Amino acid sequence: MKGREQPTEKGATASASPGKSHDLGLDFHGVRYQAHDVARSVEFYTRDLGFELKHQKLPDFATVSIGTLNILLSGPGASGSRPMPGGQHQQPGGWNRVVLRVKDLASCIEKLKQTGTRFRNDIESGPAGKQIQVEDPDGNPIELFEPAQRAH
Repeated sequence: MKGREQPTEKGATASASPGKSHDLGLDFHGVRYQAHDVARSVEFYTRDLGFELKHQKLPDFATVSIGTLNILLSGPGASGSRPMPGGQHQQPGGWNRVVLRVKDLASCIEKLKQTGTRFRNDIESGPAGKQIQVEDPDGNPIELFEPAQRAH
């Protein structure tokens, strides 16, 4: 059975499954990244990427933000870093990542190279634009994305 089409804020539609409640009171809060050294990560995000420091309780936790994005940096002592019930420890890194839109990818890369930022790859280009991945001090990935110029 096809889901109902629900209007969204910008006039587009999103599917809703009939008979299921989506009224959970959910709203986007942020992205949690594990950090071995929260102070070092705060310095990277604020100094090198231009984020604003919103909240800090060192050495365990900090929130940095840019636009509507909050990155929650959780150190080893933070509640968001505790082991899972099966004993698995949360670790920084992986391949899921925050994507930050930039106006000029090449100049952004040059500025970040001067700060010693680690790059995971070279520029990749595709039909939607160009991107490159960098790492924060703990190895958490961040993608810098320059959208393709569209002909009007």
